[in-house]
Formats: sequence, C-alpha cells, structure tokens
Amino acid sequence: MTLIQDVAASPQPDASRTTKMSFEALGLIPELLRAVADEGYLEPTPIQAQAIPLVLQRRDVMGAAQTGTGKTAGFALPILQLLSPQASNSPSPARHPTRALILTPTRELVAQIVES
Repeated sequence: MTLIQDVAASPQPDASRTTKMSFEALGLIPELLRAVADEGYLEPTPIQAQAIPLVLQRRDVMGAAQTGTGKTAGFALPILQLLSPQASNSPSPARHPTRALILTPTRELVAQIVES
C-alpha cells in the first residue's frame, strides 16, 4: 500500500513534487484526456499527479487531501482506463457485469462520486 498526501496539506512542500505536469504525461488514454479537457481541467492536482500513475500500475493507494483537491478523479480516471478494454456498447445487462466496487463512508460522498 502506498500512502500519498496532497502537497498543500504537507507542512514542508517538496519542490520536486510541485512541478506542473499534464494529464497526457500521466499516460491517460485519448478518450479520458478529451473528457478531462471538456470539463475544463488543464493539469492534474498534486494528489491526482501522485495517484493516477500508481493506480494505473494496479498498486494499492491510500490518499489524504483536503476537500476539493480532486481525489475522486485521482482514482476514477485510472480505474476507467483499466476497465476500458472491457467496454461494451450492448444494451444487455448481462454484458455489463460489476467490474469495480467503490466504498464510501457517507451518502454525501456517494452523491459526489456519482456526479463525477
């Protein structure tokens, strides 16, 4: 398990971790890059820049960051990418089995994740 913490939440930010990077540099597929751009996001937040590559490597990650820092996208984008090879256009429920389970501690967080 890898523990990552938002740079803004750290008492002494490490300058090497605050370097700007693009979503493309994180290795996201074109469909996700387009969706991120369509939502108006230009670059990942620090928690996203740390989490996305680890999740794409199928590593276990526990992240800590303040509300509004993009934690949901930090796990959702790489999960969507990992699931994309099994995508199905079929309307049949049999062709859409459960492939990921997201557990949250509150209904409010569930609503936020669903909106994402």
